[in-house]
Amino acid sequence: MSRHIPKKRFGQNFLQDPIIIDDIVSAVAARRDDTVVEIGPGLGALTRPLLDRLDHLHVVEIDRDIIARLRRQFQPERLTIHEGDALEFDFGTLVAGKPFKVVGNLPYNISTPLLFHLADYAESVVDMHFMLQKEVVDRMVAEPATADYGRLGVMLQYRFDMERILDVPPEAFDPPPKVDSAVIRMVPHAALPHPARDTAVFAELVASAFGQRRKTLRNNLRGLLGDEDFAALSIDPQRRPETLTLAEFVALADRVAVQRIESGQ
Repeated sequence: MSRHIPKKRFGQNFLQDPIIIDDIVSAVAARRDDTVVEIGPGLGALTRPLLDRLDHLHVVEIDRDIIARLRRQFQPERLTIHEGDALEFDFGTLVAGKPFKVVGNLPYNISTPLLFHLADYAESVVDMHFMLQKEVVDRMVAEPATADYGRLGVMLQYRFDMERILDVPPEAFDPPPKVDSAVIRMVPHAALPHPARDTAVFAELVASAFGQRRKTLRNNLRGLLGDEDFAALSIDPQRRPETLTLAEFVALADRVAVQRIESGQ
């Protein structure tokens, strides 16, 4: 079979280190009848060992050349190929009502919007294991009052318990990326630690709060909350967004949600 040439527009860097591949597959810990979907199977580095443990595997792939290779290598009764962009894929259609696992070496150029997209399916997910750019993983698990803490971490920590499980050097890939990578495990909270009254309002407030990191909450949330609102919640409006805890973001969002209900918005 001819060698596949990695395509920059799809952010293709193919994992090839057998030890790291085995570590990831072991972390996924799939059982034969589990429903598992792999995002971006590429040349099958994870696909083959996953199928050794599974009766069936779903994959989402956008590259038609890779799809053709997969169809030549795997029987359709073992591998279902969903052709298209993972950013637009409805993961809820996999198996109605049955929880599923997600795994993948995510394209680094779309990792953040893809993570937000996948978060919408948290209630149907058992767990997710992803290879990502190390700095993205740093942001996902960051704690308040640290340089990496921001919108991505707040929004994902709202829904998931997350753990960095493996650091991966560039030479584990072909071609080697110019950045270090890491593998993260994401497990949906059994019960949300700080449930918001309105998740859409919560998402809006967090995005506004981090709109300009160097500005204060008073400046970034002008139009949503006034000084009397911050005072009622005992939150200093002069604080910067990266100093707030998840619970404080939820408290601010709930205040906005209640005010909108009271005003009939």
